[in-house]
Amino acid sequence: DMERSGMEVSTAGDIVGEYRGSEKAGRKLQKGGPSMRLVFCGAAHEVTGSCHFLEVGPTKLLVDCGMEQGVNLYENLEPPVPYSEIQLVLLTHSHIDHVGMLPYIYARGFRGRIIATEATCDLCNIMLKDSAHIQETEAEWKNRKARRAGRPEVPPLYEMNDALGVLELFEPYKYGEIVKLDDQITVRFTDIGHLLGSASIEIWMKEGDVEKKIVFSGDIGNKNKPLIRDPSYTEEADYAVMESTYGNRYHKKGVNHVEDLARIIQETLDRGGNLVIPAFAVGRTQEILYFMRKIKEEKLIKGHDDFEVYVDSPLAVEATQVFTKNIMECYDEEAMDLVNRGINPIGFPGLKLSITSEDSKNINFDMTPKVIISAAGMCDAGRIRHHLKHNLWRPECTILFAGYQAVGTLGRSLLEGAQVVKLFGETIDVEAHIEKLDGISGHADMNGLITWVSAFKEKPSQVFLVHGDDDVCTSFAGLLHTDYGFETAAPFSGSVYDLAAGAWLKQTVGVPLRRETERQKENRTIFELLVAAGERLMRVIRKNRECANKDIKKFTADVNALCDKWDL
Repeated sequence: DMERSGMEVSTAGDIVGEYRGSEKAGRKLQKGGPSMRLVFCGAAHEVTGSCHFLEVGPTKLLVDCGMEQGVNLYENLEPPVPYSEIQLVLLTHSHIDHVGMLPYIYARGFRGRIIATEATCDLCNIMLKDSAHIQETEAEWKNRKARRAGRPEVPPLYEMNDALGVLELFEPYKYGEIVKLDDQITVRFTDIGHLLGSASIEIWMKEGDVEKKIVFSGDIGNKNKPLIRDPSYTEEADYAVMESTYGNRYHKKGVNHVEDLARIIQETLDRGGNLVIPAFAVGRTQEILYFMRKIKEEKLIKGHDDFEVYVDSPLAVEATQVFTKNIMECYDEEAMDLVNRGINPIGFPGLKLSITSEDSKNINFDMTPKVIISAAGMCDAGRIRHHLKHNLWRPECTILFAGYQAVGTLGRSLLEGAQVVKLFGETIDVEAHIEKLDGISGHADMNGLITWVSAFKEKPSQVFLVHGDDDVCTSFAGLLHTDYGFETAAPFSGSVYDLAAGAWLKQTVGVPLRRETERQKENRTIFELLVAAGERLMRVIRKNRECANKDIKKFTADVNALCDKWDL
């Protein structure tokens, strides 16, 4: 249809070749007039890997820089300029699928400013270091196996030094604070109720005599969640970039999470087993602790009055401290009422915090029935995999899922009825009870999404649907257009929109993801670092145009010496 209408259509690969790192190509896309472009990079027809590139005159920025998790269908376009040329990154919240590639771009030359809410900055301080530790640990584990098999080693996606370096670039701001970042960009963060510190981002853009406003919804929160506030709404925008995770589903109504959780605990402890809960360390763990406190307070468990609850995740323990630090800025009225009465909303007798590896190992040596909360929430990394190894084969135990499980993760396999799984090279029979706590999602359902977009006093010129499964992005865009009268689009990675003119510059189609061997991945990753270093060198050279002649001569000699060394 797009071809018949005369619109230019390409694959994501085409736009990489035409536009990446090329000022000439950028001019080719729009001759004359203000430069105000939005490029869709990640979470396009996919749920994870959120990343959007925005160019307003000389200002180049990203909104989110997330890691892909689980199985993804399509190739993702990288931003159309080297990372060293990006001046700003704006963050909606601290989940890894929105921030997890920040150390990666730091390793490739990014040295700009990272703008986020105070709580998001606090959480990223622990999330990114934890992610770097996971990258290094998993690479070392793979490389031990590779050395034994005589295969080449693979580098980690990024290292701890990259995480520590990028954390130095963070700048925290409060909800509601209007911040002028430069002559082109002014922003404001609004509480979106998804996670501690989560926000939608309003961006006022100015280039020449054109002024536009775009809103990035971030992940829109579910109402009536424990601890954090309900989502707030935005009333005015020319454009909206909106998530669509649950754009085809409704959350189950009338669910009492405390009663459901109490029932599962009671049944498991009565059987003499452990209740193992894979939970995201940030957000979901704290919600479950909130429910546990109520269960303990109301004495809902009979015959096991002193049952213990272990939080086995250093990240979750640190995140819980961040929740306590951000009480005034982020807690809802119910949680604040408890705080004002001297009650810790997420603390109770029998709560045990496991920090060291030795602490973690001892949990499964003790055969007393207990509750174990551990990360990662999708069972694709972290200490939870050790607890599954020790408990999945025991019919008296229960594995309780309390969050979204992406396609391709171990958690999704267990929920879909896998009878056998492989952990640490060992085959494990699944004999434990598999349960799911319905309706505890941190994402708004279809009604919640419609409520958010319907809050605009005047409909935005265009609503772009992202952060949803392939068919969900398309179907929800159609629903908003047909039933509610919005102009909508569900762009694939590589699509480019001219925000000044209100027109597409490029619309791509999804390119199926290519599967690489470990060797191909290693070669690509290492060479990418070299290319990124070269791009950064060129940026430094251009910055030194006005230096003293003697300094330029010395710099030239250094560069030539480096070239002589490697020009073999």
